[in-house]
Amino acid sequence: MIEMQDVWKTYPNGTVALQGIDVRIKDGEFVYVVGPSGAGKSTFIKLMYREEKATKGQIVLNTFQLSRLKERQIPYLRRKIGVVFQDFKLLPRLSVYENVAFAMEVIEAPKKVIKSRVMEVLDMVRLKHKVRSLPDELSGGEQQRVAIARAIVNNPDMIIADEPTGNLDPETSNEIMSILHDINRRGTTIIMATHNRDVVNSMRKRVIAIEAGRIVRDEQKGEYGYED
Repeated sequence: MIEMQDVWKTYPNGTVALQGIDVRIKDGEFVYVVGPSGAGKSTFIKLMYREEKATKGQIVLNTFQLSRLKERQIPYLRRKIGVVFQDFKLLPRLSVYENVAFAMEVIEAPKKVIKSRVMEVLDMVRLKHKVRSLPDELSGGEQQRVAIARAIVNNPDMIIADEPTGNLDPETSNEIMSILHDINRRGTTIIMATHNRDVVNSMRKRVIAIEAGRIVRDEQKGEYGYED
């Protein structure tokens, strides 16, 4: 569960990115975060994994009080969260297997556990046949599937996806969404910032719309609601 109470974010240059955010997301939900460019969507999701820190207000993620979190505690928070980015952020000199395994090596998981779990999640994203490939040998959709495998390999409570279909064609976007839907059905909370109207309208989930730093709409089984 994640809860924000009267959350504000002001950047050092004076830009107010978020103002008075109140929201509660339950375990196991699938939530789209939509809105115009510059509305505050990225800031909203970065606050959840402490890439950014709120200027004012309270953010609680399960047992973590994010406003009181010390720097040394942030890695423990992030073990509970998997993050998927639009530009994949894969390590270019590591194979598919090594990119995913790296996330487990960081938390010092045993080698036997790493091998078993990495192969399990690569099977889940349908990439077992690409274990030895380097990122530049993969299509954009395959790279994003590796990024998803890396995000879920440590069994996080939550996946935060920032425009995960932004660089992908419609068919590949549908494949990525199918995988995210499967992960959600297994009980993982998914929060996804997106500009993809077709994805939002075809897979109806909760929609939180942000404009000028405020939540202006919060609907179950909502629509995208913006012109392209």
